[in-house]
Amino acid sequence: MKKVLMLFVIFTFSQIAGAVQTENFGWEGTETILGMYPAGGIIAQIATDPVHGGSQSLYIEENDSKGTSQAFVALITGLQVGDTLDAEFWRYDTTPGGSPSIRIWAHWISDPGDINSYSVSAGGNDDYGPGTGWDLTSWSWESTADSLHSIVIEARIYSAVGDAGWIDDMTITAPDGATITTPGNVSLESGTWADIKAAF
Repeated sequence: MKKVLMLFVIFTFSQIAGAVQTENFGWEGTETILGMYPAGGIIAQIATDPVHGGSQSLYIEENDSKGTSQAFVALITGLQVGDTLDAEFWRYDTTPGGSPSIRIWAHWISDPGDINSYSVSAGGNDDYGPGTGWDLTSWSWESTADSLHSIVIEARIYSAVGDAGWIDDMTITAPDGATITTPGNVSLESGTWADIKAAF
């Protein structure tokens, strides 16, 4: 009986230690993005057509002649070395094999309190959408450096000035203890075991 109880306790703690939190965001309010690069490079608006889920999506229009502007759609802070982060969103375009198209991308920042404190690119999905309407794009990142614990998720548009794309229904999955910020919303950190016990 003691062995069974001990195995149960070990299993429970291992599950808590590996716990994750998931944040879903669908642009159903009035907030659009957390920031952009370069300054003025994106025109971001709430759209009602096309929509993947709910009644609204995010319209992203290229406003910079370089054609690879970045819309900052999520900020994740409090990551630890070895933590894995997953993100996905639905993107819409009708231009097969070319621009305009949107990729999911990310970059690390050095200051969790300053979304513009760019440190280094984190990379992302390097394919264009199929150009047949809505498709799901996703990527995973791992925090590997002691100084890089905050990451910004981008919707990066590849197009000429005036071209546009749409995104909707974003999902972020991060480890317990990290904080996920989306436009107009900060998710609560998942509770630690001590927090859970204290609540009862």
